[in-house]
Order: sequence, then C-alpha cells, then structure tokens
Amino acid sequence: LLGESGTGKELAALTVHELSRRRAAPFLPLNCGAVSPQLIESELFGHERGSFTGAERQYKGFFERAHGGSVFLDEVVEMPLELQVKLLRVLETGSFSRIGGSAPIVCDVRIIAASNCEPERALAQGKLRQDLYHRLNVFPIQLPPLRQRGADIELLARHFLSELNQAEGTGKSFAADSLARLYQYGWPGNVRELRNHVQRAYIMADDVIECGPPAGAPQPSTEDGATLTIRVGTPLAEVERRVTLATLAQCGQVKRKAADVLGVSLKTLYNRLEVYNGRSAAGQQLPATPADVTD
Repeated sequence: LLGESGTGKELAALTVHELSRRRAAPFLPLNCGAVSPQLIESELFGHERGSFTGAERQYKGFFERAHGGSVFLDEVVEMPLELQVKLLRVLETGSFSRIGGSAPIVCDVRIIAASNCEPERALAQGKLRQDLYHRLNVFPIQLPPLRQRGADIELLARHFLSELNQAEGTGKSFAADSLARLYQYGWPGNVRELRNHVQRAYIMADDVIECGPPAGAPQPSTEDGATLTIRVGTPLAEVERRVTLATLAQCGQVKRKAADVLGVSLKTLYNRLEVYNGRSAAGQQLPATPADVTD
C-alpha cells in the first residue's frame, strides 16, 4: 500500500483482511518506524525466556500470534536492513525461530506492507533491500491523496460529523456553503487532517458548523480573492454543482447576483438549486441550499 501520510493505509489494510478468508484470524498492525531497532525483532518473531537482559518470560511475536491472519507492516522502509533479511527469509520459507530459540515455527501469515515513501526512492537511498521489495511487491495498491479524490471530501466530512453526532447525542449540521469551501484547501495531511478539522469545528459550533479551510491555511489568490480547485476528471455535473454553490456563497447567498455572475437566468439558477436539493434528499449527501436565501 503506497500513499501519503494520512490517506488511510491501515484502514485499507484492515479492509483487505476483513474481506478475505482470513477475517476470522487476527489482524496485527505494527508501525516499523515507531518501535526501536532493538525491540522490533522481538515484536515480530518473539523471544525465549532469558534470551537477553530483561527477557523474563517467553514472548510470542506478531508472526506467531497472527497465524492464519494478517500482519500489517506500516512504514516498512523504516525497518532495519539486518531485520529485512530475516523478514525475507520468513516470507520465502514460511517459518522462523524466536530469539534465543532454535526450533522452527511454521506460520501462515499474509503480509500487508505500507509506506508513504516511493519504493524506488527508498531503494536508491539504501533504506529498502531490493530483494525484499520484489518479494513484497506482489499486488501494489496506490492510495490517492485526498485532494485527488473528488467528492470524497464532502462524503468524509459528513461521515465524521455523523460519527460525532452519534457519539455525543447531538444534531449539528454544516452550513450550506461550508462543504463547498473545503475544496479551496489542498489537505496535505489528507483524511487524518480533515477528520481533526471537522472535530475542531464541531467543538466550536453550537448547532450550525461553519467549516471552511483551516485557519491560517494558505489560499490561492485570484482577482476577487476566491477560487475553487477541481480535480481533472471530475464529472461535469459535479463541476457545475460546485461552481454554482461556491458562486452563490461568494455572492452572499443573493440569487439574482449569483445568476448574473454565472451568466444564467434566475429561473435556471432556481432549477439547478432544486435539483441539488432533490439529490440531497435522495441520500446523495450533497450540500443543500438554505430556504431563506434572498433573491
């Protein structure tokens, strides 16, 4: 799994596990960059009692505990090179030994590896062994950044708000133009950043959430100070909807002014807004236009 930080690689790995025949067995995630080089071997393969200072009891590692299931190795390029050799041997033989032990232990484990670094760059920097890379690179999946995922920004923002409302017993909602303004930001922290932003806006709001780009975020500039970023390949109907709602918001919700800016008749604008509201009511989770906007 390859993708920027915050794109949801662990969630994707868990989904792969839960949709597979291994779903009844354990799914064990390990961040290779968060465990010290001295401990990561023990975490993966376990150790025998007395095998090193502090080893007061036998310990079963991830491979042993995840037998029949999946081990998710996040940031695998951060794994020490000497341990990469041992991991390669486990992948090729299907067996390993605990630290301090000699008896081989057979394991049936699927490895799902992830990195926010391009493998070719890690190979060039000497951080990833080429033989291990080729062994892991059976079915690569590229997770696109949030800025390239079209309407997912709106869908995810609504999902996070729904989770918060359910957990807290509230019924807060987004302001009509809030979700359209989220597209004005590039979200370098991806889904993780969006989730934190929605939670922060939820905490600060009473009933209606004004959830534009994060405070202090650099904004692209145009002559009138407003812009809308749309990914190449976005369906034309979706482009029209976002431009219409963003223009209406820029015009202070004055429909006649927005219609003039868009170059359409007032009746055409009303018809578009009715369609958007109809789609929202049908469950497509599109932002609605408030009923009290002025002509």
